Amino acid sequence: MTTPLLDVHGLRVAFGGKEVVHGIDFSIAPGEKLALVGESGSGKTVTALALLRLVQNAQISGSAVLSGLQPPSNGRDLLSISEHALLGVRGSEIAMIFQEPMTALNPLFSVGDQVAEVLELKQGLSRSQAWAGAVEALAATGIPEPQRRARAFPHQLSGGQRQRAMIAMALACRPRLLLADEPTTALDVTLRLQILELLSDLQRQTGMAVLLITHDLHLVRKFADRVAVMENGHLVEEGAVAAVFADPQHAYTRKLIDSRPTRELVEAPAAGAPVMQASELAVSYPVPVPGFRGWFRKGAFSAVRGAGFAIAAGRTLGVVGESGSGKSTLALAALGLVPYSGSLEVMGRRWGPDAAGNKAIRRLVQVVFQDPYSSLSPRMTVEEIVGEGLLVHEPQLPLAQRRERVVAALADVGLGEAQFPGLLQRYPHEFSGGQRQRLAIARALIVGPQLLVLDEPTSALDVTIQKQVLKLLQGLQRDKGLSYLLITHDVDVIRAMAHDVMVMKDGDVLEAGSVAQVLDAPQNPYTRALVAAAS
Repeated sequence: MTTPLLDVHGLRVAFGGKEVVHGIDFSIAPGEKLALVGESGSGKTVTALALLRLVQNAQISGSAVLSGLQPPSNGRDLLSISEHALLGVRGSEIAMIFQEPMTALNPLFSVGDQVAEVLELKQGLSRSQAWAGAVEALAATGIPEPQRRARAFPHQLSGGQRQRAMIAMALACRPRLLLADEPTTALDVTLRLQILELLSDLQRQTGMAVLLITHDLHLVRKFADRVAVMENGHLVEEGAVAAVFADPQHAYTRKLIDSRPTRELVEAPAAGAPVMQASELAVSYPVPVPGFRGWFRKGAFSAVRGAGFAIAAGRTLGVVGESGSGKSTLALAALGLVPYSGSLEVMGRRWGPDAAGNKAIRRLVQVVFQDPYSSLSPRMTVEEIVGEGLLVHEPQLPLAQRRERVVAALADVGLGEAQFPGLLQRYPHEFSGGQRQRLAIARALIVGPQLLVLDEPTSALDVTIQKQVLKLLQGLQRDKGLSYLLITHDVDVIRAMAHDVMVMKDGDVLEAGSVAQVLDAPQNPYTRALVAAAS
């Protein structure tokens, strides 16, 4: 049998005496792609960081033996070698790609400087040699115009380009093992596929092994050779990807595989009076004009051009597209938060210039944001958060009645005193991500809206929690006849939630129609690429 490149045995990680990784064993062969899968809190990222002893204030035990470069070598235990010896391993033999490139890259240095720094420190190259190597590494990741992009700062690159720069930095010294921690989570669906294909190509060219940390089983199917499933710090199942997906043995693995969103919609008639309709909707932003002309006038960037749609009662319009497509700007216009041209009406009324006239419309249109943690005030209790809308729209309501309405809204989203004693006086940090999103939905529902704008409502959640929230939204639509404007880049969520779909790219609506028409028989090449990337 081939000697494992990395052999982990009895790995335990604890913080303040509380163990979060419980004696797990796994190995990675040279050139193998292993996916470590689990939900948030399962211990998969801590496991990867512990291998390089990058977890602060952690008590780590067990062994993680990295095989030597020469056959006679017995390898080195990464958990017991000196910090100085480990510095020689980090970046040179084992490299890591972090989840969010914008926070992992230094905003004060160009991406070329950051890649060159690795080559200078790890390979002792001169400044000019390191710069040439950095440009070559960026070119290998497929970044266009690598010589020019090397001089760009992180904020001047797109999300996909930033992730490619992170990959270039990690692979600059040709490591034998790459730890990839959710390398595609922050990217659009087509960019995810591109990054995975890039990693696969680079892995074949260099022969390195890859440990992919993810909660996205769709990516695991496309990328990995083997999969290891973690739950609450325990390794509960391991095996070849095809075997585990075809016949999962552990209940938790089956739960993850069965967490794909399911369609449970009531087919409400599309011909009814629209709750919201738009025609030739356009949104533009002022931008500076380069040169001296910018002293006298501003240019304009068109974020949305000529969009038209209608949402009937009880129906969902899904708007799908990549970052920068204009879908979030469309949502802001629907909420009356940005100026627009064209026609946009809510129950026959148009957003006006005066706040008082818009107050009645705002009650009809509410919003649920992408990240429930940042959208809920940490200084307000549950009662204050959920009941805040009533203070605006029904200020005359007595405290006792307002509290009754808050309790009823929380019950609608599956939160109650029996489950959470002292619920009304709790704060957002005392709840999980899925529970916080339920609080956000309750806050939107309490004023009796006709339309909810759902801005990526599940993208920050694990797959099992995502399925629960989508099922909740489907049930609320059936029970209350709600309409949804769903903004997302996830085609699976569109299939599960939407009656109609609108595909946007660079501010234009490329294709629109029923979900069956658009997703099962796409006419536009961009739509076909989106559907293919999600299949």
